Amino acid sequence: GLTFNINSPKQIAQVLFEKMGISPVKKNKTGYSTNEAVLETLQNDYPVARELLNFRKYSKLLNTYINTLPDHLFHGRIHTCLHQTGTATGRLSSSDPNLQNIPIKEEVGKRIREAFVPAPGNLLVSADYSQVELRIMAHFSEDVNMKKAFFDGIDIHRRTASLIFDIPEEKTGDHERRIAKSINFGIIYGMGAFKLSQETGLGFRDAKAFIEKYFEVFEGVKSYIERLKQNASKNGFVETLLGHKRYLQFINSKNKNLREADERMAVNTVIQGTNADIMKKMMIEIAPFIKDFDAKMILQIHDELLFEVKEEKLEKFESFLKEKMESAVLLQVPLKVSIHSGKNWGVLK
Repeated sequence: GLTFNINSPKQIAQVLFEKMGISPVKKNKTGYSTNEAVLETLQNDYPVARELLNFRKYSKLLNTYINTLPDHLFHGRIHTCLHQTGTATGRLSSSDPNLQNIPIKEEVGKRIREAFVPAPGNLLVSADYSQVELRIMAHFSEDVNMKKAFFDGIDIHRRTASLIFDIPEEKTGDHERRIAKSINFGIIYGMGAFKLSQETGLGFRDAKAFIEKYFEVFEGVKSYIERLKQNASKNGFVETLLGHKRYLQFINSKNKNLREADERMAVNTVIQGTNADIMKKMMIEIAPFIKDFDAKMILQIHDELLFEVKEEKLEKFESFLKEKMESAVLLQVPLKVSIHSGKNWGVLK
């Protein structure tokens, strides 16, 4: 019943919490928050929150990519800037434009990726490490159940669902697998019960119970995380597989929030930092050989490398790539690489 500026958090707050009478979720210095987390909390009960989230998502895609990508063309190519020191964990980061951040799970992100094509006579090749951070966790923690899942070559999320729900693997549905997947990856980032309940729609008590069950099943993971925190507290830093150190300023702070944030950072740094180590080592080792296949390394996105290769060299190049990447480092569980090729970036998943 009124006109308002959809880009103004203050005016959105007035519409939602005063005009529509919705109960506020969170307050900040300037008033009631309408950030993404708040809107996600409200979206199941209030369709307007879902519409606002969609508007922000599409606005971001429009302003970040669709309207601006043509401005980055140089000699017919889009060039991103890759930064060696943009992240504390050692991952490469990308800017102007950020090509690591185009959403892949949604159709609209796929459509944007379809605009990226190789030169004539070439194909794009994507080489993606499969669940590498969980494999790194299995290596460091030496957890029996986690290592067995990777050696058996089965779906780690389905195996996790089977173990924490105490049902046969073949009877685990998408719902159980989704919860298991959230916990598997969330543990690496120090996710608690509240965050799990937000991600999965579980009640807080259920989420807490699932995390407790997870640590019963993967006892080695729990022990490793505790050892890692203790060592971080003692040394003041953590170290990745290949020796990248990160110092933790507040690891022994009396302030509980600061200390716990550094503890989460400790676990994340070792796992994600080791992932970055493996990827950089791989890029260095591949570089001298790719010219033999008329290939170019054109982008790195977290667990994935993207190449442009002559069509006639594709088969040999894929075989070379898989062998090199899966033997990058020797872990206690095997590294696995998925390779896809195609005429545009959008079809590579």
